Amino acid sequence: MSGQFRALSIIGPRQSGKTTLCKLLFNDKPYLSLENPNTQARAMEDIESFLKQFPEGAILDEVQRIPDIFRYLQGVLDSKTQRCQFILTGSNNFLLQEQISQSLAGRIGYLQLLPLSYGELQNANLAFDNVNKQILAGGYPEIWDQNLIPSKWMASYVQTYVQRDVRLLRNITNLGDFNRFISICANRSGQLINREEMARTIGVDTKTIQAWLSVLESSYIIYLLQPWYNNLNKRIIKTPKLYFYDTGLLCYLLGITSQSSLESHSMYGNIFENWVITEIKKNRFNQGINEGLYFFRDSTGNEIDLLMENEGRTMAVEIKSSKKINSGMLNGLRYWKKNNSGAQGLLIYGGEKEDELEAGIHTVNWKKVSDI
Repeated sequence: MSGQFRALSIIGPRQSGKTTLCKLLFNDKPYLSLENPNTQARAMEDIESFLKQFPEGAILDEVQRIPDIFRYLQGVLDSKTQRCQFILTGSNNFLLQEQISQSLAGRIGYLQLLPLSYGELQNANLAFDNVNKQILAGGYPEIWDQNLIPSKWMASYVQTYVQRDVRLLRNITNLGDFNRFISICANRSGQLINREEMARTIGVDTKTIQAWLSVLESSYIIYLLQPWYNNLNKRIIKTPKLYFYDTGLLCYLLGITSQSSLESHSMYGNIFENWVITEIKKNRFNQGINEGLYFFRDSTGNEIDLLMENEGRTMAVEIKSSKKINSGMLNGLRYWKKNNSGAQGLLIYGGEKEDELEAGIHTVNWKKVSDI
């Protein structure tokens, strides 16, 4: 990608390793953090002169802090044919997308950097053999690099996120209500979004809830899994489901700090499902595939946890945290196969055995999620 565009934008949540990656891959370029007050002041005083200091380009970290810089970058990039002149990073997708779409369309390539995947941790010989330890730790690189206690790190992360990023994104006057909203989202992980119910619980209107959901999405805290549409049933549920990008953060927000409390928690199945779907999403991101994940549910109760589209084919995936398999776990996959000729089904579960349970329906243990 760096050889195709005049600039490269690396976006993702805070502490996902954007700065480290930039310094590693582009160590020949000057690095400037626009969160540094002095650097920010120099840039805002005269943006054009500031950029002229770097005729060969530079790494501009947290570039969304100076929205006007994008208009000036357009002229700089157009004055040369050199590829990958400037590397832009940001922990806010909304601001970057809005500004870049207006000023740098066609000149810049995107790279989304999420917290470490299970496959990446396996390759580094860091991954746990225990799925619950893996879920609790999450994927933020600093936790793994310095062997930190996830819950303590997450406490600081949430405080920093609310104090810095939220105020940059929206004029949220009541941070207490917003904190409650984040907690409610954690308690709705893996479930259909009900904006009206959220609004009643907090005491705000549904427009506020929609705006706050956009804030969490733009900051890579949550993502919304969209429903899959077809002509199978006109009464298909059309509401998206909510998931967290990092299960370590999700567990912290739910007050889960140990393996025993995780296993006994009423939301354990949802958390396990969140982990599996997010790992698959990370794997696809790492392959340059940003779309093609959905869920299916109709008004009669038929449901598939995940539908994966790839090269014109759709794979139905059911996710169960149980270490044992029973026939009822396959009902959704059977329904899907019955109504989609030649369809394949996959059951990802918390146990170890792998087998073909029925014609076209295979089981895979959680450790193989990085191969899916």
